[in-house]
Amino acid sequence: MTDTHSFELSGIARPLNVEAMLDEICEHFVEHSEVSRLKDKAVLTSSQSLIELFQKPDHLEIRLACGSEEELEATRTMFAEHLYYFAGEEPFSLDWSKPAPRVRPANLQEAVVISTSEVTPRMLRVTLAPEDMTPFINGDIHVRLLVPQAKRPPVWPKLRADGRIDWPKGEDKLLVRVYTIRSVDAGKGQITLDIFQHPAEGISTPGADFARDALQGTRIGIMGPGGGGLPQTDQILFAGDESALPAIARMIEEASPETKIKAIIEVEDKAEEQPISSKARISIEWLHRASCSEGTTNLLAERTKAAIDSMEAGTFVWFAAERSAMRNVKAYLAARGHDRKRQYVAWYWEEGKHADD
Repeated sequence: MTDTHSFELSGIARPLNVEAMLDEICEHFVEHSEVSRLKDKAVLTSSQSLIELFQKPDHLEIRLACGSEEELEATRTMFAEHLYYFAGEEPFSLDWSKPAPRVRPANLQEAVVISTSEVTPRMLRVTLAPEDMTPFINGDIHVRLLVPQAKRPPVWPKLRADGRIDWPKGEDKLLVRVYTIRSVDAGKGQITLDIFQHPAEGISTPGADFARDALQGTRIGIMGPGGGGLPQTDQILFAGDESALPAIARMIEEASPETKIKAIIEVEDKAEEQPISSKARISIEWLHRASCSEGTTNLLAERTKAAIDSMEAGTFVWFAAERSAMRNVKAYLAARGHDRKRQYVAWYWEEGKHADD
């Protein structure tokens, strides 16, 4: 561990297959951290944490180190949630040298709805005033939005001993959605979230419903920020649909004049295009689903693959959209042998489902 990571914690994970678990951890985190692997040891390094993993015959030894107690707790929660997700339905246990306290997560705070406004016919902007703006100044770009049941006082989640989040259930169940912080106004003490309105017959859209129905003064919860941010490189290919548009727009606007950016953004029609300004050298291509032939579902993925074919060597590829499109592009990059450290490929939604499924 280093002097900048003076807060430490150790743990023992017992998956069904230790080697397979370590392989999956390294495979996943290579797009989010600096990953080094040497036989039975792996090290994940990010700006906020250092995670060391040691493969033993029947367990995985974990060592976490961060620059503050709050970062350490946030890292434990993040890593615990990932480990249980990787384990799936298989037997798994996780114990820490110091169990997590039964308290609210340190990165959870309340915020008040200030206003809502229309960006485009299908995109609404929600302006929030958090209790503490400090985490959002030059911070990460994604947050979890926690919305209590109507006419019920909020009951916020607490930590389990293993570090995972224990979410309220029953009448206290929260609507939980992940969104990108579109903008931060430190002077006003406000942040904005752009939330896509995507009506579909037979599919509930509670996140979009919240944005449409939110009233000034409504109190909600925010967890984060965490993850994301402008890739630190001078050439970037961005591609995504409306679910990724807030993140793409924010990163383009934050890019430096030295950065060369190509962006491919799929929206319903021309009315959904948004003005995006930047000091960077940018080229934006808008794709309109409404102009496509009936049955066309892979417009964004195919256009992105064509752009990958013509991009300059060393370009960072950032892609986020529907799950099947993500798999299409990810497989294409792998077949080309593209450097995993120079890509971010994620799915933000899945056809026919919402986040509660």
